[in-house]
Amino acid sequence: MQSPTFKQAIFNRRMLICIFTGFSSGLPLFILYQLVPGWLRSEGVSLTEIGLFSLIGIPYVWKFIWSPLMDRYSLPVMGRRRSWMLLTQILLLFSIAGFGFVDPIMNIWSVAYLAAAVAFFSASQDIVLDAYRRELLPEHELGLGNSIHVQAYRLSGLVPGSLAFILADHISWQAVFIIVAAFMLIGIVLSLAIKELNTEEIAPKTLKQAVVLPFKDFINSQGIKAALQVVLFLFLYKLGDNMATALQTPFFIDLGFTKTEIGVVAKTASMIAMTIGLALGGLVMIKMSINRALWLFGFVQIISILGFAALAEIGHNTYALAMAMGFEYLGVGLGAAGITAFIAKNTNPAFAATQIALFTAIAALPRTFANATTGIIVEQIGWTNFYFMCTALAIPGMLMLFKVAPWREPFQQKQQEVAQR
Repeated sequence: MQSPTFKQAIFNRRMLICIFTGFSSGLPLFILYQLVPGWLRSEGVSLTEIGLFSLIGIPYVWKFIWSPLMDRYSLPVMGRRRSWMLLTQILLLFSIAGFGFVDPIMNIWSVAYLAAAVAFFSASQDIVLDAYRRELLPEHELGLGNSIHVQAYRLSGLVPGSLAFILADHISWQAVFIIVAAFMLIGIVLSLAIKELNTEEIAPKTLKQAVVLPFKDFINSQGIKAALQVVLFLFLYKLGDNMATALQTPFFIDLGFTKTEIGVVAKTASMIAMTIGLALGGLVMIKMSINRALWLFGFVQIISILGFAALAEIGHNTYALAMAMGFEYLGVGLGAAGITAFIAKNTNPAFAATQIALFTAIAALPRTFANATTGIIVEQIGWTNFYFMCTALAIPGMLMLFKVAPWREPFQQKQQEVAQR
């Protein structure tokens, strides 16, 4: 069978679906980690309190607990995957809009409860979107499809991270949150437009199977030692950049940038970087193995963190802001694309929902628990030293590549990937 060309691999319906899944998945997360912190800081909430808001990401860590339920059961209409997609997206639409009706100074706990609800609905949406994408993509398209998904995921950040702040200088926060929430209609349209994949024959037949078999399959296929190494790698690979971006918007505000500057300058540079990242990531994922892409993307990811340290020293300078943000979007986006493809490669389509939920939950651990301390750390050591610390924390994940994704891959694995292209 003739391998698909680069053009055929990119311009097909599956890649279009990956764009929509990425946007719908990323929007709620960036609302929680960019828009909400910026909103709270502009309203006078302390950095310590904002940093502790990272704990509302706990559902992203524990989503593998309820993922077997979504793997085993479906709602009465639209099938096993699409029904859960639509329900979670409708709930996200209304809960995101709810932020605009809360006073963060008078009712900070109401903001916390609402943020926790958005995180739960978002994590649940991710479970089913990730499973659908794994079932949708053939093996030879995993790298490219996940790269496109991640770049669209990052693209969605322009709505809460750029458009929202520009609007906030001209209209009320209530109107801002309603407008941002309306972008969830993109996900709703996706759920209504796509077809349910015929995966019933490999679906778990009982809840016990849905809980036990995914973990048993992972350990049996990897071995105990290798499985533990994969788990440790998933935790460490994006530890540094997750912490570096946790207080990104409050960092810009503290340097004296206006909400419009953050919205226009930073995010315009991000758009350019994402365009480059999409082309580069797709090309690398097709021409190189996923293992080698992880090495390349990891180095870019580390260097991008240093851009924030430089910006902290330079201060209020729009050119420096554009450079730092552009490189951050390039590095972090490529790193996310690499690890997402790595996760997909190491999952069994028969247990996609639970295994991917487990792996992505492990990767999200730093974003939830380590990030909760970032506000305290910054107030103790300052922004520059904080970003140097984040750079150092990114190194152990790179060292784990020697074990889980060596540059010189085993011959059989390399031949298998070449044959799949």
